[in-house]
Amino acid sequence: MPSDASQTTPATGAAVSPRGRSAWIAVQFVLAGIVWGSSFLFMKVALEGLSPGQVAWSRLMLGGLTLGLIVLLRREHLPRRLRIWGHMTVLAVTFCVAPYLLFSWAQQHVTSGLASIYNATTPIMTAVMAGLLFRVERLKAVQVAGIMVGILGVVVIIAPWQGLDFSQGVVAQFAILGATACYGFSFAYMRRFVSDTGMTALVFSFLNIGIGALIMLGLTPVVALAPVALDPWIIASVVLLGCLGTGLAYIWNQNTVRAWGPTRASTVTYITPIVGVVLGVLVLGETVSWNEPVGALVVFLGILLAQNRLVLARRRRNDEGADAAPLVQSSGGASAPSLAD
Repeated sequence: MPSDASQTTPATGAAVSPRGRSAWIAVQFVLAGIVWGSSFLFMKVALEGLSPGQVAWSRLMLGGLTLGLIVLLRREHLPRRLRIWGHMTVLAVTFCVAPYLLFSWAQQHVTSGLASIYNATTPIMTAVMAGLLFRVERLKAVQVAGIMVGILGVVVIIAPWQGLDFSQGVVAQFAILGATACYGFSFAYMRRFVSDTGMTALVFSFLNIGIGALIMLGLTPVVALAPVALDPWIIASVVLLGCLGTGLAYIWNQNTVRAWGPTRASTVTYITPIVGVVLGVLVLGETVSWNEPVGALVVFLGILLAQNRLVLARRRRNDEGADAAPLVQSSGGASAPSLAD
């Protein structure tokens, strides 16, 4: 757990106990999952009055302004090394600009629930990029099997036996997979080039979103200059998508990663599709085909294998069994698990 975030609350700077901080990290984890799961609903509603480019433009602008305001209030220091700014510019394109445009365009043709399910393929994409492209980790046989299982899950979701309509729906689904591939590239790139910069979670999030907003500002004539049709629901959706989904949720996620480690923090992937599907059904009246949740379960199994999580869980149970007797004898009860992996 980083020392710069272990003694104070993010909002007030007041000292907190380790137990209080652990609870706050868990709250941030859940909030990030709920907000990111809701983002697919917000995008779908926003697209009723805005173009895909305008949705992506708006969320980055609002997210950048939100994070920038927090940076100013907390008087955070930005990095001075040009190398860091160069790497963060690459991440702004691959983690924000490109996937946001792809998701916004694709959700014109697919349901918000289906988009949220496909978003869960991000850990699979990350494993592929980390192991094959950047070589920041060596893929084991079980992880390769997980990638193949994840691909099988995607095939089940696409349901080619129902016929493929390459005019809209299938192309949109591949566009979403392109967006999650961008996320996977970005996570592997972070690990390769940005893991030792010393930036706080807030500064990292601000540079990521803020540089993306500047890029979108330069692309305004191309992506944002089109007629709009606004109503209170569309405005509220854009504001929530930008300020929460592209703003505060990034800080919550970064705090969780630093406290729990990337593997445990990545389990937010299991929350977002559940929230996305439920909101799509309840709010938008979307229907869910049987192959979509079944394919999602297969993808989740692939994630467990690709992250080597099943092996880690088995080892942990074996270790707990071996240590149980001396632990009970010495302390009289079970110890609380550490949050820092």
